[in-house]
Amino acid sequence: MSKRTPGLVKRGKNGIWTIDKRIRGYGRLFESTGTGDRQEAEQYLIFRLEQIRNERVYGIKPDYTFRQAATKYLLENEHKRSIDRDAQSLRILDPFIGNMALRQVHQDTLGPFIASRKKEGLKSNTINRDLAVVRRVLMLAARLWRDERGNPWLETPPLIRMLDWKDARKPYPLSWVEQERLFAELPKHLREMALFKVNTGTREAEVCGLRWEWEVSLPELSASVFLLPGELVKNGEDRLVVLNSVARAVVNRQRGKHREHVFTYKYKGEYKPVERMNTKAWRRARDVTELSQVRVHDLKHTFGRRLRAAGIGVETRMVLLGHTNKQITTHYSAVEIGELIEAAERVSFERGSTPTLTLLRSPNAATKGGSRKSHAFGRNKKGYAYVTL
Repeated sequence: MSKRTPGLVKRGKNGIWTIDKRIRGYGRLFESTGTGDRQEAEQYLIFRLEQIRNERVYGIKPDYTFRQAATKYLLENEHKRSIDRDAQSLRILDPFIGNMALRQVHQDTLGPFIASRKKEGLKSNTINRDLAVVRRVLMLAARLWRDERGNPWLETPPLIRMLDWKDARKPYPLSWVEQERLFAELPKHLREMALFKVNTGTREAEVCGLRWEWEVSLPELSASVFLLPGELVKNGEDRLVVLNSVARAVVNRQRGKHREHVFTYKYKGEYKPVERMNTKAWRRARDVTELSQVRVHDLKHTFGRRLRAAGIGVETRMVLLGHTNKQITTHYSAVEIGELIEAAERVSFERGSTPTLTLLRSPNAATKGGSRKSHAFGRNKKGYAYVTL
């Protein structure tokens, strides 16, 4: 039986071998080998040890790989709110550029990765998130990171252009009829979450991560609100979530199910937190109702459009939607919160009392998703379809 090289540890769900080894006079060598094969991992470790020896003994400048830089980036940014998303991008990128030297990573060598992601049907904005991580890693390697001799990991960061295929999907606010059809096809726990989302303008992560400890009771208003911590909010700022009567009723129906999480689903007699709303059940409901173009995030757009149709001012809409505005305070009096609740109440569903909203939609949008079955469409002189919500 051959002797195994010490210093390798299998980590993660995919069983990737990671180097974790102390080297005298160098310090700790901690980085991923990028492979689940023990023999390949040992060969990579031997290569790295020889690379370090050449650097220390002969002064040969090491040629750092993108995988080494990616590992360093993840270790140094564990506190970052979006680190999980960055790690996901780096995992997807690794088979394409992980073994490349940093100097070899540029727009052309990223071409196969971009082509592969495009073939999967991903839009340019989604791929740009991955490219932005590459650009950030290369920038740090050139401007901040230094080896033992004070030399940068990378001499000059290359220019990496962001993609613009003009394929960004436009928001699709739901009409009341479309909402009723879609929600009727959702399982109960998703229907409750969707109803809360479309009445509060919260994001998917905010709904799934909502906790009872963030609820603040307001006895003087006979109401309550949620104050979300910045680490859960996209802009990093604490967010006030105001509840109208519909959202309040949804929350009250969840009480007593789980000690920590507001939204849960029942599995084998036990309530468990919901990790995401964009599930097979959500997609099935869209297909059944011929609303396949509707995303979970469109519930937030729907809330925003309804606020606007109700005549709610821009600043109030920004507070209710959780948008960043340096002129908006993060401290509210009972009177101010009362006004916010009143504004949110104006878009709660009460048949016959909600304001109408006329949206211009292209003829394709009008036919896609089965909207013709629910509304009387017309066409103006410019060829746009219109629908009254």
